[in-house]
Amino acid sequence: MNDAASRPSAPPAAEWHALPHEEVAGRLGVTSAGLTPEEAQARLKAHGPNALPEPPGRPPLRRFLAQFNNALIYFLLAGAAAALALGHYVDAGVIVAVVLVNALVGFIQEGKAEQALRAIRNMISPHAHVVRASRRQSVQARDLVPGDLVLLEAGDRVPADTRLIRARGMRVDEAILTGESVAALKNEAAAPVEAALGDRHSMAFSGTTVAAGQGAGIVVSTGPHTEIGRIGRLIAEVEPLATPLLRQVDVFARRFTTVALVSAAALFLFAVAVRGYGWSEALIAVVALAVGAVPEGLPAVITITLAIGVRRMARQHAVIRQLPAVETLGATSVICSDKTGTLTRNEMTACRLVIAQDDLAEIAVSGIGYDPAGALGWTGAGGQGDPATAAAGLLRAGLLCNDAHLHAENGVWRAEGDPMEGALVTLAVKAGRDAAVERAAWVRLDEIPFDAAYRFMASLHRSPEGEAVLFVKGAPEEVLRLAGTPGGGAWEAAIARAAAAGERVLGFAMKRLPVAPARLSFEDVREGFSFLGLIGFIDPPRPEAVTAIAECRSAGIGVKMITGDHAATAGAIARQLGLAETPVVATGAEVDAVSDDDLVALAARTDVFARTSPENKLRIVRALQSTGAVVAMTGDGVNDAPSLRQADVGIAMGGKGTEAAKQAADVVLLDDNFATIVAAVKEGRTVYDNIRKMIAWTLPTNGGEVLAVIGAILSGVAMPMSAAQILWINLATSATLGLALAFEPTEPGIMARPPRPAKAGLMSRFMLWRVVLVSVLFTLVSFAVFFQSLWRGQEVEMARTLVVNTLVVMEIFYLFNVRFLHMRSLSWRGALGTPAVLLALAAVVAGQFAFTYLPVMQAIFDTRPVALLDGVMIIAIGVALMVVLEGEKLLLRRLGLFAAGEM
Repeated sequence: MNDAASRPSAPPAAEWHALPHEEVAGRLGVTSAGLTPEEAQARLKAHGPNALPEPPGRPPLRRFLAQFNNALIYFLLAGAAAALALGHYVDAGVIVAVVLVNALVGFIQEGKAEQALRAIRNMISPHAHVVRASRRQSVQARDLVPGDLVLLEAGDRVPADTRLIRARGMRVDEAILTGESVAALKNEAAAPVEAALGDRHSMAFSGTTVAAGQGAGIVVSTGPHTEIGRIGRLIAEVEPLATPLLRQVDVFARRFTTVALVSAAALFLFAVAVRGYGWSEALIAVVALAVGAVPEGLPAVITITLAIGVRRMARQHAVIRQLPAVETLGATSVICSDKTGTLTRNEMTACRLVIAQDDLAEIAVSGIGYDPAGALGWTGAGGQGDPATAAAGLLRAGLLCNDAHLHAENGVWRAEGDPMEGALVTLAVKAGRDAAVERAAWVRLDEIPFDAAYRFMASLHRSPEGEAVLFVKGAPEEVLRLAGTPGGGAWEAAIARAAAAGERVLGFAMKRLPVAPARLSFEDVREGFSFLGLIGFIDPPRPEAVTAIAECRSAGIGVKMITGDHAATAGAIARQLGLAETPVVATGAEVDAVSDDDLVALAARTDVFARTSPENKLRIVRALQSTGAVVAMTGDGVNDAPSLRQADVGIAMGGKGTEAAKQAADVVLLDDNFATIVAAVKEGRTVYDNIRKMIAWTLPTNGGEVLAVIGAILSGVAMPMSAAQILWINLATSATLGLALAFEPTEPGIMARPPRPAKAGLMSRFMLWRVVLVSVLFTLVSFAVFFQSLWRGQEVEMARTLVVNTLVVMEIFYLFNVRFLHMRSLSWRGALGTPAVLLALAAVVAGQFAFTYLPVMQAIFDTRPVALLDGVMIIAIGVALMVVLEGEKLLLRRLGLFAAGEM
């Protein structure tokens, strides 16, 4: 063979399936003898190994240092420096520890793309059976080259993209690429050039598995040029997005840091130039300001809140791989879901029988999945007699021309074998038949297995009376042809009705033979059959998915089905699920035909995307994100990995999902159930609510301390608290009261609110107003208590002790106000609190008693014991604050200035 043949020029990947296999062999310069070792070696040098490239990665040190490059970290380090300047080494160490923990978490979670690519590389078969120089041999899969003759058998993993030249009863499980749960039938005839990936019956793709039959083919693409390699390139090209919370925290931290630095500098200059403070005295005052402003516990409490959400979601069968994904789920505005197994049960169910009486009559079958609980009943007025008796011949054919078996495991029914054949066994049991007894009575003598070339299966049996009976099942058009197409166009109309309902349809026929042949041949299956009827199958929707989709609609969350299934089937399932009364369906070909700009409008109005490719899914997700939507994407196959990584939240299936999909995802569903996604979204909204509650509680309390320091410097009076006392308030209360908010349960009506806008700031108008109001109230009360104590002739240390205790008590009462952002807090439920709140309350009270009365604490913080009447006055101030803030919330709501959900 010449040198040109050793280095074949490959046409575009989209063409191989459409070329006759003889032309493929000619283009690749291969004969029935296969390549010679020399030719194979030359092509290996020209095309490279049949392996996916190693993903580029950053050095570990660089990845670790990158975790510190954001405003929030700088902000925290500034707070640590402030605490260190005051000599509070423990406090500074705590802040630095928080920074290090956050950096380590980010470092460990980095590299999702590398992990996903590594998982994909592992899916390529390690060995392959080939014909080279007229000899069958086993070679390393990485040594395959274009032009190699590959032999494939049931159980083999396809080692490279292969154009089939022979296929005998060959079915290939392509779920990792197409999402189809039913193995694809293969044959060697050329497919249409525009055929979608799942319709390319002449191709076997790298990484897929031969489920049945055998075949042979010519390798046309290897390594990165295969379909699975192309998906790997898509993953590598996807840039991970920051979560809404991280974006908001980053913006908030940058703005907060800027304001704090400018304010500190201005205050320092004012203290020195106007008030005549010394440099060291002014610096200590500014450091006190910084200590009051920095919410030291904020990042830790956010992290703990997210971790609590992770634990709660685990109970809902959702495993969170990326901590911020907890909150992102709560911001989700669009869920793009796979169909098979997620929205549906992934269990074929016989749902419709059509038989001939005086006219065609239809029988409906109740029950779902492989559980034999259910019954048969006539639909309409066309049926006569008992439906199971009227359809006896059809039911028997379905049971006997069948290789599947049913069994129950821990009360759950499973089918061994083809899913549709399993559904036929279940149907027979629902009709009152004992599958084992009937199969024993009707002894099978021989069979012709199903093959895509002739599209039917035939089985020869001896009846209990000794007759030879031949049953056939298969594509209804083919079975009708074998029976001489009885009934005019009535059967075709029935087939069309079932297909329009999204059902897969099988036809059944039988004939009696005078003598049983020694071996069943195609001559016996040419003609003379009696048509028995049709059976329609559907993969039924999960009942809980229907409820979950309705809940999504009430929560303002759009749900879009993206599937590899046919448009008619997907549209019918979408109607049953309640996605829309008349779902808008678009195919992958339609997505390919529009520009990125036009796809935005198409994606927005479409409910179902059918026959989609990995590029289609990726473009759809990006189009939705371009409108500001926060997109959650579900998937289980390698073909889903790029879009899972692109989505704001990638959700992989834990049961049927590939390792590549799980590595690319943020969340893994252990039960592969759409309802679990909605439960996780609800939990995500709760987590975000609790983070907002914690911020709404932290900032005003810190703000009151800051304003007290600023007010003291501006007025030239003694500060009502020392820097050490400010640190005590912040650390003692944030580690108890602030943390308690992380355990708050879900508020009523949380799924009746629309999703929050993706670009919404961390601080709403109400929160800004509340921060200002509460900060001012805290400041005024602090100065009032401080000066009232001095007016009574008490020393400064006593006045400061009263101020600290007053602030802590106000923080306690303010906590009870903040616990309910969207409803009134003055209620029995609000007063009782949660176990976490009560524990925190007990810890703070104990801490304050120690702060006030314990001698060692008095020595550290310069405090004095508080009298009983002063203690009663402090509690009364807390109650008054609670009443004022509840009245403010009620007033704003009645004036329409605060809508539920704005906070």
